[in-house]
Amino acid sequence: MKPFTSLARAMLKGFFRDKMAFFFAVIFPLMFLVLFGGIFTDQGASRTDVIQVGSVPVLDEAPKEVKAYLDESLDITRSSDEKDAVQKVRKGDADAVISQDGDRLVVRYSQADQVKAATVQGTFQSIVQSVNLAQTGEAPRFTLTTDRVEDDSLKSIQYYTPGLMGWAIASGATFGAATNLVVWRRNGLLRRLRLAPIPTRSVVLARVAVSIAIAIVQAAIFLGVGIGLFGLRLTGSWPMIIPLLVCGTLAFMAIGLLAGAVAKSEEAAVGIANFVVLPMAFLSGSFFPLDGAPGYVTAISKVLPLKHLNDGMLDTMVRGEGPSSAIVPMLVLLGFAVVVTAIASRLFRWDD
Repeated sequence: MKPFTSLARAMLKGFFRDKMAFFFAVIFPLMFLVLFGGIFTDQGASRTDVIQVGSVPVLDEAPKEVKAYLDESLDITRSSDEKDAVQKVRKGDADAVISQDGDRLVVRYSQADQVKAATVQGTFQSIVQSVNLAQTGEAPRFTLTTDRVEDDSLKSIQYYTPGLMGWAIASGATFGAATNLVVWRRNGLLRRLRLAPIPTRSVVLARVAVSIAIAIVQAAIFLGVGIGLFGLRLTGSWPMIIPLLVCGTLAFMAIGLLAGAVAKSEEAAVGIANFVVLPMAFLSGSFFPLDGAPGYVTAISKVLPLKHLNDGMLDTMVRGEGPSSAIVPMLVLLGFAVVVTAIASRLFRWDD
């Protein structure tokens, strides 16, 4: 029994002394508990953002009980411009547009978030039924018509592809830069390259070119599988994803260089890259929309480079936005790349 106790005690001490093992066994999973807890806080109490166009008697003249339900479930904004309202729904700035044509309530929603789309339809179906029931002794007066703001041919794959592709690009660029830098430094290759008659810019440009080529291959595979197997359809501005991928690759290469600059081993570099990229993917909406997330979560997402990469690709690939919609995301990504690269250069070491 004593050998067992001694070995167990030694192994336990070794576990707690290995900071990397302790981090990924305890801290990293705990971080996801906090992350998911923050994102899904009060999900059931989330309100539906609705734009009301013109007069809607079903809502304006609803009984007191129905109005109380409206106040709890809907956040209504009034507008007189139906085209602008539909565009806001298409871009994800609102959940639905409502208008009324005679006794017919018209609800237009986006299928980008299927859970939210189902919630919108169920909410207004319940409202119409409640108003009809309130008219005791009369035949049902109001009817409900629902329609998507997107083309009927669009499928869920349209919305999943940009986010997952963005996550793949971010992972490839970050891990590639981080691990290469650590391995080259550990093997002495960085020192030899520095002493060789090769301009430093040639080494850097070669690494950048390889990373961009890998990103383009990743995108081609994603699009090929999406189109060939799942019926993915691209809008007219989809070629803009190429400059977006270039800017995104530069931004995440910068993160990889920073991770490689501070890491002393390949395992540590991978750990740091995982620590940055995976939570960022969740907070940037790569796996699911953040419509029901608390305000502070969406505020954090706006400063993350992956969020801008995802939004840029979503606008150009799916939402039918013009090429100009990619300009702001590209500028943000390039600015992020410049700042993080400057920090990484200050921490850069030629050898261990």
